[in-house]
Amino acid sequence: MPRGNASQSKVHYQGKDEDFVIMVDDIEAVQNWKNDRSIPLAQVVSGFKIFVTHKHGAQNAYDGASKATLENEFGTSNEDECMVKILEGGALQATEAGERQGPKNDSMGSRQAH
Repeated sequence: MPRGNASQSKVHYQGKDEDFVIMVDDIEAVQNWKNDRSIPLAQVVSGFKIFVTHKHGAQNAYDGASKATLENEFGTSNEDECMVKILEGGALQATEAGERQGPKNDSMGSRQAH
């Protein structure tokens, strides 16, 4: 996951029963993969994990997709095959992670001289 002001890219696939999300390295990598399937998936996706949003859209909390959920939606529980289908039919989204705010070390107190 990105830290600070780094961008986060994902592919959101709206299925018939669930919404699926996979994290990708960047949008350009996905577009290059769509034009050239010889590029390995490992160079496109950020991790081999498929998430479901329980029909709450791409901006909500994610849970890991079960094999039964994948089987119901895609006809297979093979995560690589499901990822290919999500990349082919999903919508690309890029978001910018906000800069961290707040105190850096609360345990140091007010740091005033006595």
